[in-house]
Amino acid sequence: MSETLLLYTRAGCPLCEDMEAEVGALIVRAGHRLVLVDVDGDPSLRQKYGWDVPLLFDGDTEICRHQLDLPAFQAWLSAHP
Repeated sequence: MSETLLLYTRAGCPLCEDMEAEVGALIVRAGHRLVLVDVDGDPSLRQKYGWDVPLLFDGDTEICRHQLDLPAFQAWLSAHP
């Protein structure tokens, strides 16, 4: 079953761009989707996360923040084939 991951990001963030590329490459074979959410586009998200991006979520569950935590992400992939 295909899952949708949320990547909270902001424009001009090199860490965000890196995580987007890394996660995108890892999920393409599994058929999962990556949806980018610009925290600056929503005042409540901007207040909640501030500069604390990128953040990768599965629904309300945080997988990793700031950089790809490969063991945590691989565990998520194993649980969501």
